[in-house]
Order: sequence, then C-alpha cells, then structure tokens
Amino acid sequence: MPETNEKILLAERPEGMPSHDTFDYQEESIEQPQDGQVLVKTIYLSVDPYMRGRMSSAKSYVEPFEVNEVINGTVVGEVVESKSSLFEPGDKVMGMLGWRRYNTIEDAAVRKIDDTIAPLSAYLGILGITGLTAYFGMLDIGKPAAGETVVISGAAGAVGMAAGQIAKLRGARVVGIAGTNKKTEYLKNELGFDETVNYNQVSDLTAALEEACPKGVDVYFDNVGGPVSDAVMSQLNDFARIPVCGAISSYNKTEADVGPRVQPILVKSRALIQGFIVSDYAPRFQEGSEKLAAWLSEGKLTYEETIVEGFENVPDAFLGLFTGENLGKQLVKVSEPSK
Repeated sequence: MPETNEKILLAERPEGMPSHDTFDYQEESIEQPQDGQVLVKTIYLSVDPYMRGRMSSAKSYVEPFEVNEVINGTVVGEVVESKSSLFEPGDKVMGMLGWRRYNTIEDAAVRKIDDTIAPLSAYLGILGITGLTAYFGMLDIGKPAAGETVVISGAAGAVGMAAGQIAKLRGARVVGIAGTNKKTEYLKNELGFDETVNYNQVSDLTAALEEACPKGVDVYFDNVGGPVSDAVMSQLNDFARIPVCGAISSYNKTEADVGPRVQPILVKSRALIQGFIVSDYAPRFQEGSEKLAAWLSEGKLTYEETIVEGFENVPDAFLGLFTGENLGKQLVKVSEPSK
C-alpha cells in the first residue's frame, strides 16, 4: 500500500458548465485507523448529476460541497485495515465517502455488501441509490397499471432504464426518450421498451411523442425537465401521475429556466406532479433492495454501465454526464479488489 493518498477537492464554484478548473488534485498522508475505524481502498466511485447542485452555494435538499474541501459521493471499496469489531480486511463495503484513493472512516459510515449476489459495481447502480430511486419513484408516485402508457425522459440513464423496466413489470406500455440512436436502440432491443424517441433527430418533439403515445400519457417519469418535459406535459391523460426525479437540462444554466406554465394543463387533466428525493424512503430501503435483487436474480431486470478507468479521470466522467456520453450508470474504476 502506498504511503501517500490522492484526493479531489472542489476548487471553485462553477458558473454554468463545470470544467477541469472546478477540481483540484492534492496528495496527503494516509491516515491510520484508530479504534472503531477502518481504512477503505476505493474500488468504484459514482458520479451523479445531483452533484452539480452541491457545487453551488444555493440552498437545496443536501448541503453544498465546500470550496477547497474534498468532494464526496457513493463509493464501493475494500477494507484494507480495521480497528473495528464489525469489519475484517478484505470485506467489501459501500458508503458516502470522499473522492480519495483511501478513506479512513468510522465503521458506522459503511455497510458490508456481497459480491456473490451481484458484481460490486451493481451496488452503485441497480442495487444502489439509482435503482431505489427508480423503484420508489415509479411504484409509489407513478403507480403504473397494466395497459397504461408510461413515458420516461433520460431513459438511457441508470434511473431511467430501471424505471422503464419496473413499469414493464407492471404491464405498462413504456416509451423512452433519449438523445442518440445507440441509446434508443438499446432501450428497445435490449430492455424491451415498446417505443422510443430520439429528441435530437426529430424536428417536432410534440408530434413525435403524439405518434409514440397515441392513447396519451398516464405516467411521466421526469429526469430532465426543459423542452422535453414541456412536450410530454401537453399529452397528459386525465389523472396522470408525474414523478419528478431530476431536471438535468437546467443544472448548468446561469439564468432562470423559463418555460410554459403547467398549471392549466394540471387543472384540466387533474394530474398529480410530485418531486421526490430517494432519501425520503430511507426507512424502506431494505424493502426496495430486496425486491430489486430478486428481480435481478430472476432475470427480470438488467442494467448497463459506463465505466471510466482511473482516479485521475473522475472529472472527465463527471463532465460527461452533461453531454450524454454515458449509457446507464456512470462509474469510475479506481482499483482492483483483492482476490
């Protein structure tokens, strides 16, 4: 094990799209664990769109990152030294940890995971926060019924593709919106979506959605906001449900994101629109995790990952989220697990 550690800090609060100047690499000594602590080697770390909001000082549902402090996110790692009765070297764990090659943390900050159930990377995607987000957003708010039409924006992202498959398990007709032919073909050919729309290759998105959804829209799982959502909103059926998971189209805007007013549409359709944060469902995470794991083992769910190799490439992986480079969950592989 090396004597020096590497970490990535927030160098500045970005205006608009972040850049490599947003991040700062530094070295530090590896801190040896004390009683009740473990030293964890990072194997995979997750980069996620919500992190862009934490780079701003604006009030939100989670505290912002501090300038000149280490950025953190969900990490899968391996215990390499332990001063805890709960963990032994070689245990695979996950938790909200710093963007470091090695983290020395209290044992309560991580939980064990089982790589015999699924690959380690799956715990940052389909069996992690993204899978749980799709599960609770779709089933608790969307509540799709057999024969209904479900539309998903950002459908080729980790949350979107899981949400679509869950809706299919409920017997719904699923339409996915994505930005490349590679993504729409994957959704239709590999995941069994009934129809797809490439918003970058249609001159009239509203007309394209009307063709894809001839019976209107009963559930709209919104990951992107912006003009895509404007087009879907015009086609809501009576008593439609709209779980709002994210609005990535506006995360890097420097001015207010102004669009059509949705209130008249909601009144006429009597639709429900509800934003949600997956942490609201924390008391039910065990339920969701068990159900997702069962569907995965039964072959009823599948997933895709885009994995960037190397700790030094974490910023590239993060920036790629906003240019649509990833198919499925975006991860960075930092190291190999021990055998």
